Amino acid sequence: MAAEEDVTREATFGSLPVLRGERVWNFTDFTWVNVGLAIATWAFLVGGSTAALVGFREGLAAMIIGNAIGVAVMLLASVVSSQRYGVEQYTILRSVYGIGGVALLVFTVVLFTEMGWSALLGVMFGRATAQVSNEVFGTHIGPNAIVVTLLALLALAIAWVVLAKGPLTIRWFNRIVAPGLAILTFGMAVLLITETSWSELLNAPPLEPFPDERLNFALAVEFNLGVGLSWWPVMGSLARLTDKPRSGLWPGYIGLFGATLVAQVVGMAAALTLGDSDPTVWMVPLGGQWLGILALVFIGFANLTSLSSIVYSTCLALRQAGGNRLTRIRWEWLTAAFFVLPAVVSFWPNLLYDKFLVFVTWSGAFLAAIAGTVIADYFVLRRQRLQLRGLYEPGKASPYHFSGGFNVAGLVSTGLGAVVYVVLYNPQTLATKPAFDYITASVPAAIVAAVAHLVLTPLLNRRGGGYATGHVPAHRTAKETL
Repeated sequence: MAAEEDVTREATFGSLPVLRGERVWNFTDFTWVNVGLAIATWAFLVGGSTAALVGFREGLAAMIIGNAIGVAVMLLASVVSSQRYGVEQYTILRSVYGIGGVALLVFTVVLFTEMGWSALLGVMFGRATAQVSNEVFGTHIGPNAIVVTLLALLALAIAWVVLAKGPLTIRWFNRIVAPGLAILTFGMAVLLITETSWSELLNAPPLEPFPDERLNFALAVEFNLGVGLSWWPVMGSLARLTDKPRSGLWPGYIGLFGATLVAQVVGMAAALTLGDSDPTVWMVPLGGQWLGILALVFIGFANLTSLSSIVYSTCLALRQAGGNRLTRIRWEWLTAAFFVLPAVVSFWPNLLYDKFLVFVTWSGAFLAAIAGTVIADYFVLRRQRLQLRGLYEPGKASPYHFSGGFNVAGLVSTGLGAVVYVVLYNPQTLATKPAFDYITASVPAAIVAAVAHLVLTPLLNRRGGGYATGHVPAHRTAKETL
């Protein structure tokens, strides 16, 4: 019995495959998880940031196009394979990059991206709670006050407690928070429609546009593409806990496209009519004191669910990428260590707020290239068949060992995709090439990475990488395979 509990714990908090009977989320559960992830303060902030570039019509089109493409690519590159094999996505990535290549990506791109999101969500919780205090108790807490930092640290601490209990706690947390968020978001949308005329909304100018309207629209689309792709680091590890393929794929689209879009539209409309992109500022003026306060309370809790889900997936990635050293560390201590840098960043609350667009688009530069490489490898080269045992075999015994643990073809392909992105659009300087106005940067980055991987793989992996060997039949379970 004790051994069985240890195996279950390792499957939940480690990298062992999750068997069908151990998968704790059904279609409804995972839908609420995704809704809870989607409708956090940052979703409204995305809408407000879009309003800085374009008006309502163009903003709505940019958000639909960007999120629809970004979320679809992200789901194909993460959820499909993880749900099928019950394996968190970073273990599956060994078939694409090798174990050394995965560690390289995890300890660079993934780690700092998710630490950034964690710090941002913590600060948003702090600002939302401070606004509640200002309205209820008459305090005067500024958006960058030390109280905001202390509240952000409290959010990180609460998220750590939820994480220590595992995905079942996250599930119940989302069952309470997500429905309330959906209702409140719908209520905010109704208020906007009833209190603002359509002509006023449609004619409201963007907050801080560039002179070139075509560039503004392309930047808005690219920004929302980056938002859709930004879910890639966490979704595969969450989807492995779902009971059926449809429970993994469609709730992701319902939540991360549908629910996100609603929240973003509300955020954009409020920013255009009230003149501020920060949702913690405009929610009370829009909803009135009590409805605005209630919205801020739910939004604050939604940030906690997002935090918990993000860190759960990222710490699983750290465990499998860090080898035996990190595997030996207790789950509670590993997750606590992850929060150190976000806690430090929380002392400068405006750091990520002021550079939100830059942060999202830099993330998109790498995530688009990774997604293109993964899709080409899993769907085209491997035809959705993996050697499950081979993912866990050590060193040269694994068909996915490649050259010293690194798949040069995969890494080079991803690098080429990221280079194409930065050439077309430099997130730091906002410098763009003329082609960016028509094709953005994420889409070409993903396509170039995919094509490069298809070309380089037969050249560099003629006998290695498990591309020419037998695969585990799709109907076999993890227990039968192992």
